Amino acid sequence: MSVIEISSGVLLALGTFFCVTGGIGLLRLPDFYSRAHAGGLPDTLGATLILAGLVLLAGPNLIAVKLVMVGVLLHVTSPTGVHALAKAAYSRGVRAEEDSSE
Repeated sequence: MSVIEISSGVLLALGTFFCVTGGIGLLRLPDFYSRAHAGGLPDTLGATLILAGLVLLAGPNLIAVKLVMVGVLLHVTSPTGVHALAKAAYSRGVRAEEDSSE
């Protein structure tokens, strides 16, 4: 195995870890804003790492350029979508849960 294949495998594994962690956060976190955070940040990072691993495997060709374009689109749309969703929820009156230990 070459260095590129090993690096690609590491990036794909890390990306998968972050995507799974974000999915678990969507299920386990208590309120809407925490879930929005868990759905936005780890999944964006995970998808970026997966795309980076695929770019390494593809090599310098048109497929790599397309994967980079998908990554740029992902970095624009995912945080913007989460922000718009959280702002709409806040304007509708959705509040974060209070800490129940107090």
